[in-house]
Amino acid sequence: MRKVSLRNLAAHKVRLALTVLSVVLGTAFVAGSFVFTDTLQRTFSSIFSDTAQGADVRVSAEDARSIGVPTSDAAVISALPDVAAVVPYVGGQIVVLDESGAAVQTGGAPTIGESYIPADRRLGDDSVFVAGTAPSAPGEVVINEGGASRSGLGVGDKTQVLVPSKGTIDVTVTGIFDTAVESGGYIGIQFFESQANELFSDGSHVQYYDVAGKDLAGSGKSQSDLRDEIAAALPDAKVQTADEVREEAQAEIEQALSFVNYFLLAFGAIALLVGTFIIYNTFSMIVAQRVRELALLRAIGASRGQVSRSVVLEALVVGVIGSAIGFAGGVGLAYGLRALLNAFDLGLPGGTLALEPRTVIVSFVVGIVVTVLSAYAPARRAAKIPPIAAMREEFASAGDSLRTRTLVGVGIGALGAAAVVVGAQSTGGAAAATVGAGAVAVIVAVALAAPSLSRPIVGALGSILTRPFGAIGRLARTNSVRNPRRTAATAFALMLGLMLVSVIGVLGSTAKASVDALVDNGIEADYIFSGPPAIGVPTGAGEAARSVAGVDRVAILHPVSVDIDDEPAFGVALEGSPDGLFDSVVVSGSPDLTGDSMAVSQSASASEGWNLGSVVDMTSVDGQQVPVTVTAIYEDSPLVGDWMISNEVYQAVTPSIVRSDIVVLVGAAPGTDLDTLRTDLETATKPFVVVQVQDREEFKGAQSQQIDTLLAVLYGLLALAVVIAILGIINTLALSVVERRREIGMLRAVGMQRPQVRRTIYLESLLIALFGAIVGLALGIAFGWGFVRTLRDEGLSTLTIPWGQMSAMLVGSAVVGVLAALWPAVRAARTAPLEAISEA
Repeated sequence: MRKVSLRNLAAHKVRLALTVLSVVLGTAFVAGSFVFTDTLQRTFSSIFSDTAQGADVRVSAEDARSIGVPTSDAAVISALPDVAAVVPYVGGQIVVLDESGAAVQTGGAPTIGESYIPADRRLGDDSVFVAGTAPSAPGEVVINEGGASRSGLGVGDKTQVLVPSKGTIDVTVTGIFDTAVESGGYIGIQFFESQANELFSDGSHVQYYDVAGKDLAGSGKSQSDLRDEIAAALPDAKVQTADEVREEAQAEIEQALSFVNYFLLAFGAIALLVGTFIIYNTFSMIVAQRVRELALLRAIGASRGQVSRSVVLEALVVGVIGSAIGFAGGVGLAYGLRALLNAFDLGLPGGTLALEPRTVIVSFVVGIVVTVLSAYAPARRAAKIPPIAAMREEFASAGDSLRTRTLVGVGIGALGAAAVVVGAQSTGGAAAATVGAGAVAVIVAVALAAPSLSRPIVGALGSILTRPFGAIGRLARTNSVRNPRRTAATAFALMLGLMLVSVIGVLGSTAKASVDALVDNGIEADYIFSGPPAIGVPTGAGEAARSVAGVDRVAILHPVSVDIDDEPAFGVALEGSPDGLFDSVVVSGSPDLTGDSMAVSQSASASEGWNLGSVVDMTSVDGQQVPVTVTAIYEDSPLVGDWMISNEVYQAVTPSIVRSDIVVLVGAAPGTDLDTLRTDLETATKPFVVVQVQDREEFKGAQSQQIDTLLAVLYGLLALAVVIAILGIINTLALSVVERRREIGMLRAVGMQRPQVRRTIYLESLLIALFGAIVGLALGIAFGWGFVRTLRDEGLSTLTIPWGQMSAMLVGSAVVGVLAALWPAVRAARTAPLEAISEA
């Protein structure tokens, strides 16, 4: 039986290649996902392994949002008997300008400004100068080698640096240093120490202190002992050993990357699921083609177990070969995935790809197990075939009843649909999980009921689309519906891929429509100032706008971070009047925000019990308590969120060093020429470099572009599942041609011409592809609606279905169906009539 299995594989090389390919694609995506995320993990870990280098203990503020630890703590720490050195750190995000005055784009990587610590005071020396010297006076800076390359700056070049809270600073590059790890587009600028303190601190705080112990090993003490000694002296500070700091930093990056890991593995699972159906369908067809062969083996003495094991053995061989090739392809896929994401300039770190033993094991286990399990059911079914019955010619066309699986599918589908509807009635993570669980149930239900579903849908499509082709069309329609299992399994791969694409399409179009609605219905300003997400609008741009001729009113929204009832709370502060700039509908109270006033949304009022006259105690990031009074309640608005405070309260709860602007809204005076005003606003904000002056339409376009960039990455990853689906259609049609070789030979013998044979296969493939597309798009729209409903509190309030995109996908599926049939149709047309008829 082993010889029979192996020789059967060798005798059907095309079928073997197509089956192996389906395993390769699924396995490659899983392996590539692991390799890619492991590489990111290792690179970021190596970056943070240098954190607190040379230090034994780090002293920082308990609240990460705080402006830091007091400078007076340095004397307390230095006075301790086991402390040898104390080094402060100050720094923050900045923007570097090139020689032309344009902001240097860094993708998703940060640009950080910090103080230069001389070598004789530095605890850890992780940088080496490759050119020039250290800064020796204010106005001099050094830049990392990667940043110098990206910005085109060299030693001696003069440029400017934008510090969001301070404005632009003239600097001269005196040196270029190299770091242990260059992370993507990261730019690091180091200032002369006194200037860094002026730019990034309030003069009485630093972000943290790194502390070196005095001969700890010689005194028999450890980092933990020094930590405890400092903690006792500074009970309000966060004191950690250097090892604890590194572990915390690596844990944070692992948590951040876990989302990426799950995200990519989810796509790998999707690709593998699609591949599983292709493999299952392939082995079902193989068994159907070999019914008489297997029956003959049973008749001459082979047992049921031998017959089933022979089919499983073939699957095992396919799984091993496919997993090996897929694993190798996964490494290449990881390269391609990194190149794809780097094309979007996301600032990912470089470095060699990481290949962990776990990746090898998972790749082979997944590829082999899925393939063997996919073959087990048809193998078991083949073993149960009575030999005499299987030898009858008509047996191959007989099919098992679909009644039971259809009824089970309908039951599961009803439960899944109910879960989607129930989940859509609420918002938040639990609601989204309910919708997700319901979606999975519906997908399983469709997989079970698809054969029964295919008959009416394919039949209806066939009666319309194949009518112009006469007898050829009727034959194609009959061939498509007579084996519903094969039709459903072939279409399911494309169905799943288009379902996911349409879900993302609904979410993306809804997000863009919601932004458009927010701007159209909520913003009345003539111009909007915006900036990079990590920085916002630099402080001072709003004031610059007020001095421009033709400007009637300016409103600035500031981000606010405080503690309320010992819990972090986030809102906005309003500087200026919203009248004529954005729509804030006050349902009760006074719309004026002055003094210690606070306005809350209707939802926040209900959930928090904040009513007119309620006093809310806010605690600032530096521990100052500021009581505010609720003076207005407004309709829920995604633009301003749950609550707003006056500019006076904002000044009290937000230290000057961390103040920033989210957006600046500008209204023109009546009769002002808007084009002239735009030019004047751009001139006034030119010193702030990153400020974009946009009208409402441009602002909407910018937000849509960000959404499109994210969608492009998702679509790029989903493309693999669609490619697998297309190959699955080719695979199934090719095997279908082999299965119907005698039938095709008979048709050729009675006069059917080669072009007519090809046309029949084209039409079959067209009907199958359209069936999968219609069901997939319908499911995608339904699931997209469910997920959008759960996100309505996050601003996705305008459900929008991209009908144009859906129509394009439907037409594209029809084209794909025809293209996928090209090779199988040519094979069918080349069937030799007499040779095919004479086959036993």
